[in-house]
Amino acid sequence: MSMLMSIELRTGAASDASAIHALISGNLDAGHLLPRSFDDVESHAHRFVVAVSDGAVIGCGELAPLSSDVAEVRSLVVDEARRGQHAGMSLVTALADRARELGFVTLCAFTHQPSHFIRLGFSIVPHVWVPEKIAHDCVACSQFRQCGQYAVSLPLRAGAWLRLEQAQPPRAAAPPRTSVERLRLIPLTPCPDLEALDPDAERVPA
Repeated sequence: MSMLMSIELRTGAASDASAIHALISGNLDAGHLLPRSFDDVESHAHRFVVAVSDGAVIGCGELAPLSSDVAEVRSLVVDEARRGQHAGMSLVTALADRARELGFVTLCAFTHQPSHFIRLGFSIVPHVWVPEKIAHDCVACSQFRQCGQYAVSLPLRAGAWLRLEQAQPPRAAAPPRTSVERLRLIPLTPCPDLEALDPDAERVPA
């Protein structure tokens, strides 16, 4: 378990199915999640990590195995009223830790908003680099070959850890550059000691 700003992360249970299903169903209109049946969520509740605050499930994400080597972050969602508290990043981090512990080599996700994953070390990759996902889900999808999602991938090699970006202080604005018109050109003058240093030096005309 871990805590972040009064949000607790734990493994999902069958008793969380209603809350998880409500979160997923309530965010379908945005077009970023695929619909899930209640029975599907309930039977796979143990694969979810849920974010809990004040006893209520306010976020969730599933670790879905695609093969013995590849797992996917699926149905990742945080209640709109609780966003901006890094709950989503914490869920992905917890799912990556679990995937690594279970021996998966690669963690992937398909998303309309890849920037959230890139901040955690994922890279955008061609869809064909995740053939397990294509074979498992994509070929049966109505949007196959017209998918608007990005495929992102994270290698789970030893020593590779996700990074949770901390808020950075705003950078100071750079001073305005001096325009060419304001530059004052200073003419070059001959060095009076040039002949004394090298009598044979050729003088460059001014």
